[in-house]
Amino acid sequence: MTTTGRRALLTAGIAAAAATALPGCTAAEEPGPRKPGAAEVEAERVARAEAALRLRSVTASRSLLERYDAALAAHPALAPRLTPLRRSVAAHVKALGEGGTTVRPATAAPSPTTTATASASASARPAPSPAPVAADPRTALNELAAAERTTSDTHTAALVTAPPEYARLLASVAAAGAAHAYLLTEGARA
Repeated sequence: MTTTGRRALLTAGIAAAAATALPGCTAAEEPGPRKPGAAEVEAERVARAEAALRLRSVTASRSLLERYDAALAAHPALAPRLTPLRRSVAAHVKALGEGGTTVRPATAAPSPTTTATASASASARPAPSPAPVAADPRTALNELAAAERTTSDTHTAALVTAPPEYARLLASVAAAGAAHAYLLTEGARA
């Protein structure tokens, strides 16, 4: 084989390799938004479910925190007993809300009017006021313990649908709520 023949063969081989690789590099895609794949749709569904779960969990704990604030305002003499528990509930609210997922649709970004409408409707809803606090301190403690149990039960029920890491956090918060309920009622007798 001559030098020219070798060069021609090498050039032909490079040209053939380039010809097979180039069709994958074309930019002639269909115009418009791309259709998401099944995996992307499933990932979006899971992210939305987790975001909704986080919102429900944080809302339940915030409601409990508001009950503590109302009890402390109505019965300042209970502050030495309630303040550490309230601090713990505030830490739970923060922990449950951290790492929240921001869900973006797989198909396209939301339009500014949709986002503005959603945020306007969310801010238009009045925040529910906490339940009234009983005038008797012992009754107020029992009501607060009942609220702790309810919140703990809410977190426990959410374990079934929670992702593993968040489920561990929910379990810890639920256990702490059960301990708080004990301290608010039975712990006073000990």
